[in-house]
Amino acid sequence: MPPPQPTTAGTAVRPGLLVLSLALGVTTLSLLQSLVVPVLGTIERQLDVSPGAAGWVLTANLLAAAVLTPVLGRLGDLRGERPVILGILVAVSLGTLLAIVTTSLPLLLVGRILQGASYGLFPLSISVLRRELPERRLSVAMSIVSSTLAVGGVVGLVATGLLAGDGGDYRRPFWIGLGVTLVSLALAHRLLPRRPSSATGRVDWWGGLVLGAGLVLLLLPVSQGNAWGWGSPGVIGCLLGSAVVLTGWVVLERRTAAPLVRPGLLADRRMIVPNVAGLMTGIALFASFLAVLQFVQAPPDVTGYGFGASVLEASVVYLLLGGVAGIVAAPFAGRIVTLLGALPTLLAGAVSGAAGFLLLALQRSEPWQVVLAGLLTQLAVTVAYAALPALVVQAVEEDETGVANAVNSIARAVGQALGSTVAVALIAAGFDAATGFPRAIAYTQVALIGAAASAAVVVVAVVGMVADRRSGSGRRPDPMTDVEEATARAGEWSPVSGLR
Repeated sequence: MPPPQPTTAGTAVRPGLLVLSLALGVTTLSLLQSLVVPVLGTIERQLDVSPGAAGWVLTANLLAAAVLTPVLGRLGDLRGERPVILGILVAVSLGTLLAIVTTSLPLLLVGRILQGASYGLFPLSISVLRRELPERRLSVAMSIVSSTLAVGGVVGLVATGLLAGDGGDYRRPFWIGLGVTLVSLALAHRLLPRRPSSATGRVDWWGGLVLGAGLVLLLLPVSQGNAWGWGSPGVIGCLLGSAVVLTGWVVLERRTAAPLVRPGLLADRRMIVPNVAGLMTGIALFASFLAVLQFVQAPPDVTGYGFGASVLEASVVYLLLGGVAGIVAAPFAGRIVTLLGALPTLLAGAVSGAAGFLLLALQRSEPWQVVLAGLLTQLAVTVAYAALPALVVQAVEEDETGVANAVNSIARAVGQALGSTVAVALIAAGFDAATGFPRAIAYTQVALIGAAASAAVVVVAVVGMVADRRSGSGRRPDPMTDVEEATARAGEWSPVSGLR
């Protein structure tokens, strides 16, 4: 076993424990993001608010993430990841505690805004891994940490079904979130290395403010369009305002000596590929969650479809298997990234996602078919999330790792907002007044949206592979080098031991 790597502060980095700490932190992000989805109706009833007001529990968290993530990523590049990660975990702990103790919607929204800082944990975690681990271990480590974005979401849904199903107090699942956050904080304080930053410059606060305003104007109508009406002045005005503000932001960044995000970074083909893929994967992730959860809970004697599952059954029986499979598959996906490249790995995941969504659209009369569809779509997200950080890392220098992954995180968040909004809109549009439930065609449409998003990732991956081949930047391994490396690693690596 290779010895721990010393840091400049004289402490030692143990890769396995470091990855565990970062993975648990990223789990906090996805856990807190998903656990409120099944209890929005419960929040509405228990706080005596309208459905639109309850929807702000999701929207406030997303808007905070859009504003904070790029700034936190840049702060990590400039000041070092350790203090920023610890600060985020403290803020998230306070926000989660507030969500537990309050019975006021405004204070709950404040708690959700503080929890939105958790979106900065992923890009900062990738920065830490890139800085601390040797290249031969980096892909596996990034894959494990990245996979928790999907796995934590399933854990959140299961926890909600277990603690708040059948009308239980909506605040109970937040206790799980608080426990995970506090453990993450303790591990991060103990295990994150103290290293000086290699980046220079300052935080472009004006750039962050303008970018945040533009993203808020974009995400606000995306998340609230169903409540406001897609043709309403509010939606149209926000979208037009977003276009104007984001255009102004690009102009501002071009004239700033130390911009928050280099404009050339956004136009770089190597970054366009993972950002578009992240957007589409986010759409597929939430389309899968919402379609499966609502479909299996429908009573078949009334609707002619569904299995009458409870919230807990829907999460455990139909989604948990995909989450467990994601945990098992993550290190193998990382090895595939190392051996074959990130784009072929992304392509394989997208094909799995398209197959899963098509199965859900065409064959869902038996529980095993829905379970298999959920397994394929969850594996697709896990594999895609293994490939995306590798693509970003390949595209940027080390001192831009945090902010570049923050941009990719925003792309995924926008995709998740779009996926949930489109799914909810299609299901609502298919509502049948005679049965009190959506028609079956609504779930077919949601599944086809997911299949289209997965197909778009297939196209992006193929285009990227063709461009790499033409430019000569694709992976062309030397067979002897591969044999020598494989021999050197023989007996040293396994999905469990490879990060020790």
